[in-house]
Amino acid sequence: MTSPRLFLAACCLVALCVGLSLSPAMAQKRVALVIGNDSYRHVAPLRKAANDADRVAKTLKGLGFQVIAATNQDRRGMSDSLTAFERTLGEGDTAFFFFAGHGFQIKGENYLLPTDVPLALAGEEEKVHENSFLARRIMERIRNKGVRTTVVVLDACRNNPFERAGTRSVGGAGGLAAMSEEGAFVIYSASENQTALDYVSNDDKDPNSVFTRLFVKELETPGLSLVQVAKRTQASVTALARKVKHNQRPAYYDEIVGDVVLNGTLDPAKAKETIPQQVAVVAPVQPQPLPNRQSQPEQLNAPLANFMRHNGGWSVTLSFADPVTAISWRFGESGNFRETGHLNTLDPRTRKRMPNPSIQLDADTPEGTIYIRYADARGDWAEPFPIKFDPAGALERGQRDILEMTSSNWLSFRQFNGLLVYYSHLMSYRCAIREVKVGIDSTVPDKKLALPPCDPRDPSSIPSSAQPYMKLPPNTKLMSVELTYRDGTTSEVKTFRADPRGNR
Repeated sequence: MTSPRLFLAACCLVALCVGLSLSPAMAQKRVALVIGNDSYRHVAPLRKAANDADRVAKTLKGLGFQVIAATNQDRRGMSDSLTAFERTLGEGDTAFFFFAGHGFQIKGENYLLPTDVPLALAGEEEKVHENSFLARRIMERIRNKGVRTTVVVLDACRNNPFERAGTRSVGGAGGLAAMSEEGAFVIYSASENQTALDYVSNDDKDPNSVFTRLFVKELETPGLSLVQVAKRTQASVTALARKVKHNQRPAYYDEIVGDVVLNGTLDPAKAKETIPQQVAVVAPVQPQPLPNRQSQPEQLNAPLANFMRHNGGWSVTLSFADPVTAISWRFGESGNFRETGHLNTLDPRTRKRMPNPSIQLDADTPEGTIYIRYADARGDWAEPFPIKFDPAGALERGQRDILEMTSSNWLSFRQFNGLLVYYSHLMSYRCAIREVKVGIDSTVPDKKLALPPCDPRDPSSIPSSAQPYMKLPPNTKLMSVELTYRDGTTSEVKTFRADPRGNR
């Protein structure tokens, strides 16, 4: 017979084990932001985007997601929803972002349009830049929260919303450009440069778009991985679109290691189910071994690049998940690779000198592709990895990151023949800013603050003709500041007190 003391000890041990096993799961949430925009004011309205958002939100709630749902959002509304979503995310969470509405591609970048996006004619691409949301930036914001898994679903691959009879619309391809991000699973309602159907005919009574009605059906099927959900949706959407002689094939981009199942646990039997044969069957291709590659997992050690603009040009800093012993690079499709050299520092993982992870580019380097090669711990060289270099985008992202990290420096008060407030810090990083609003003795920013135009050739310098300060009434107690960045997002409202010790 078990003694009471041993029984009590056993109970305590079981309770401890249960507590330890539950705590990580409790710490890791499922969070979703679902947006559907129909009621566009200046471009063609849609019929079913709001319904699609409602349907997806209901499904995700049933799968245990904490859902932020929003429909018919203007630019400020979408920005607030994104901020609320971002604040809810934490380390190790699963993030799900769904957008139904107009999406637009310009030079390989995808923009998601709020309902108040203005009509843009030929040569007015900046209107789209300034009044919509860069999809890649949304993914970066999610990644920066340290989430474990990101799922992005865009039912936004429609025709050019800016087309008008008798006018030349702003240039851009139909559909969306390919997009991927480490740790993310992205699915589009149509492949690159295709367009998606809202309905199959005027008699179509289904409240949801062709993609969403079939995607949700697969999402609700227990035991499917994300890849299985995507493949089954791809087959059924393609078949339905072909019945009305439309070419629509959903595309997906998988940068997640392993299988992710949102509904239950993985059911291997479902992977063997026959996909409807309306889709052509392609004979399997035998994989060809890559030169100097000893094992497939090394392909996962793709470098990440951080671009930083300075007075002399660009610094590109590379980082790798696994140790490397040498790095070489070239710019463009031809030419010799140049090694970066080594630092006078030993890498404790390889017991060898650490390769220099930095590359320098001239200030006038054009948009292009940097190819990176590296030698692994054994000395075997990997195949080149392409890294896109977009000077305008890199400048905006780099300066935005600096502004977010140095928000306590946005304003500075001085007493000189009265009370002055300096905003030279904002001027120095103005290439990331679309608009500055301030509030004087108010926590609600309601006045615009003018900044000089961005000069990409010398982005951080303040023009001699610009005045980096303004005079305030002598009894001013505080000022509030809100930045709208060029990617359409807004900062938190920061409050600064005239007494520098009271700034927050």
